[in-house]
Amino acid sequence: MKNIPSARRRELTTWIPGPGAIQLQKVLTNRHESALLDLASNDYLGLSRHPSLIEAAQEVMASEGVGAAGSRLVTGTRPIHRQLEYALAEWLEREYVLLFPSGFQANLAAVVALASRTTQILIDRNAHHSLLVGVKASGAKFQRYMHNDLNDLEKHLKGLKERHPSNPKLVITESLFSMEGTCAPIKEITELCRRYSAQLLIDEAHALGVLGSQGRGLCYGLEEPLAIISGTFGKAFGSGGAFLASNAQIGDLILQKSGAFKYTTALAPPLAAASLAALKLIKNNPQWGKELQKKAIKWKTQLSNQGWPQPHGEGQIISLIIGSDQEALEKQTYLENYGLLSIAIRPPTVAENTSRLRLALRRNLPNEALAQLLTALNSK
Repeated sequence: MKNIPSARRRELTTWIPGPGAIQLQKVLTNRHESALLDLASNDYLGLSRHPSLIEAAQEVMASEGVGAAGSRLVTGTRPIHRQLEYALAEWLEREYVLLFPSGFQANLAAVVALASRTTQILIDRNAHHSLLVGVKASGAKFQRYMHNDLNDLEKHLKGLKERHPSNPKLVITESLFSMEGTCAPIKEITELCRRYSAQLLIDEAHALGVLGSQGRGLCYGLEEPLAIISGTFGKAFGSGGAFLASNAQIGDLILQKSGAFKYTTALAPPLAAASLAALKLIKNNPQWGKELQKKAIKWKTQLSNQGWPQPHGEGQIISLIIGSDQEALEKQTYLENYGLLSIAIRPPTVAENTSRLRLALRRNLPNEALAQLLTALNSK
């Protein structure tokens, strides 16, 4: 297996179920195959193979078909779409929720709905690529502030207020950053936006289902100037697709004017059904997120004791900064030889010389997984 490039090994992977719905990955070669324990996927609550999700998807597939076969404003809307939107709005205590086929589309739609050519945007330097694409598509002027740096954000807000007092302003961030594992200081950012009359857009993709009150994210309970929350079903919900949650006025604006919503085939009904089943499970098991957070604290503490620096944040994502691209790829291969799957994340996804192994913890990881990882990291 050492002679096969990492990229090629990833092309030859297939998913196989394991005990207790633990995902294992089978790596196929010409000579042998081996199972790897998954430390890479975003199935944080282990729901992607949950019987309730599979049953819900199968039932809707049998009655509605596999795909929606049209956009939401033509023939694509199904009862399951409305049910999921209403359930999410109630759970998050937001007035309006709209579904999207992907998180990338949702983020694009969110930015374009809030920004135009006269808008001044401040976006966290480490925000997801889809948000940056939305910023550029909006035609707005933008600046990137230092990651989670309140002083730098306030400096930019103050400068915009002085130079462009009449222009609308928008701040964009993630709540739990997908590559760093850091959590944004949401309450402080919200207060700065209120002080400087800026709207706020927050991507909660990696936080929902795990962080916040009963897994409802770090934005739960926040009001204006928070304008839109972006969330996905492809992570803790174990399904696929995404949504935007907002007030009724902004929601109607997205419905009427967003090309990313109007001109795309609606979210596949089976995925919507699976997402609704996942939401019911998350609501009925509010302790799941806390359990995963406790697991993350244990992993971070043990790794810190071994000399691996850990970023601030309470989430389930752990970045092991390696440095060079080649070293990160070598470390990935080394962990594979110990039966662990952790993908090397390299530029341009992350900054130069910060290539890393990204660990995504899941609620149903076996208890011995941490010891297995520490043994692998300390054996070279």
